[in-house]
Amino acid sequence: MQPFDLVRAPDQRTAVAEGAASHTAQQGASVRFLAGGTTLVDLMKLGVERPGRVVDINRLGLDDIHKQANGDLFIGATARNSDLAHHPLVRGSYSALSQAILAGASTQLRNAATTAGNLLQRTRCMYFRDLASACNKRAPGSGCPAIAGTNRMLAILGTSKACIATNPSDMAVAMMVYDAVVHIQGVAGDRQIPLMDFYVLPGERPDIENVLEPGDLVTHVTLSSPSTGERSTYLKLRDRASYEFALVSAAVAITLANGAIASARFALGGIGTRPWRVTEAERALVGQAPSDKVFRNAAEICLRGARPQGQNGFKIELARRCIVHAFKQITQ
Repeated sequence: MQPFDLVRAPDQRTAVAEGAASHTAQQGASVRFLAGGTTLVDLMKLGVERPGRVVDINRLGLDDIHKQANGDLFIGATARNSDLAHHPLVRGSYSALSQAILAGASTQLRNAATTAGNLLQRTRCMYFRDLASACNKRAPGSGCPAIAGTNRMLAILGTSKACIATNPSDMAVAMMVYDAVVHIQGVAGDRQIPLMDFYVLPGERPDIENVLEPGDLVTHVTLSSPSTGERSTYLKLRDRASYEFALVSAAVAITLANGAIASARFALGGIGTRPWRVTEAERALVGQAPSDKVFRNAAEICLRGARPQGQNGFKIELARRCIVHAFKQITQ
């Protein structure tokens, strides 16, 4: 790990000013914010991240979790994953989120990891983390050996000729079905970005992963208040039962009325370069009586455009089954 300066930010304005000194908020940033550090420190040890300055934001008081006056859930950027997963409001009204968090990492990591850190965690693609390998995400223009190489765990949706790296976050998948909004304080002021629009597809620049600019500080995330009678769940399919990233995962939320689907939302993880949600697929469910056929049709719509590589073609059928089974779990 190369030497770096550690700065403890006393307030949000100072943190933003420190971050704004970097030329980018993406790969290669010279300034990084530190809260739990469960991903950042690992990547610094590997040499993938080499910031010259690390800004500790743990003293900014961004760890609150509460219901707002409009009924939405407020989740502070530095709220620890364990605190969020076990919070009564989350367990009671946002069960898919609680399940998603508890399905990820280990207890020790969840005790340290934070909300914003989870949403911003980097891919686990082996080529990204190996400095001896080419990687367009780490070094634009160097190539993507994963396309013709080891790609069993990698993406089949949202890919490009430059990158097929999978977004690893369980939390982001669940938050997406609750219409999460990311709140950001930056040099130009505050702004709110729907999580659906927060992540950027790789295209020709896979090193650009989200909409953040230098100095942008995620302060909190809000989730919409669930509809009356809404049921939700998170299903994660993986090679082993603990400490493993998803091959395919699905967060689903549904309300029923008179035997038919009144509303439905679902998102997929483990198969996309970002958490994957297709509103057209959700609309296809509304007004239908719950059935395997109806759920599978929604899955087909969601999976349009999938581009498997040599080792991950099995994810298409696995995703279909994951969606169907998750919806069946909460409708039967």
